[in-house]
Amino acid sequence: THQILEDIGLMRMLPGMTVIHPCDFNQTKAATLAIAELEGPVYLRFGRPKVPNFTTVDARFEIGKAQLLCTGSDVTIAATGHLVWKALEAAEALDKEDISAEVINVHTIKPLDEDALLASISKTGCVVSAEEHQRFGGLGERIAQMLSTRHPAPQEFVAVDDSFGESGKPEELLEKYGLSAAHIGQAVHRVLKRK
Repeated sequence: THQILEDIGLMRMLPGMTVIHPCDFNQTKAATLAIAELEGPVYLRFGRPKVPNFTTVDARFEIGKAQLLCTGSDVTIAATGHLVWKALEAAEALDKEDISAEVINVHTIKPLDEDALLASISKTGCVVSAEEHQRFGGLGERIAQMLSTRHPAPQEFVAVDDSFGESGKPEELLEKYGLSAAHIGQAVHRVLKRK
């Protein structure tokens, strides 16, 4: 459906539902093949913004296993969907400021790969979640839930802040709702002050 920003939250709360949000064309294709083998209901989410096809054609898609895209020591950026590419752009810009960002592609939101996220956040001491979704009910809220019970740590959210979506060009909408690489960088600076 057009402009939906609440679907991850809606689907997450359904018992037994697997929720997947791949980051590019190659991963979407691999995820489609993987879910065909899965027993039970699955929600596969993808959108229309154009991002580079940066995952490899032959990469194995493992449901429930986050993908470490680049290692870092100062901050963890946990992103899903199209914001994975924005997170990589942000990490590159942050590197020029001597800020080392670890980027994790959280393509499966339910079940969440808590072990991978906790291993990274334990090392970096803080996290920025980035998603093209409401800040309520999405990936960021799920990470916050995990942190509150397993490893309290500072977190900043890059997500839509309690607003309905609008029509427009994808890049313009990402900018309007604060979902750009620059916004991820700003969130990193905020969370680093809270470490």
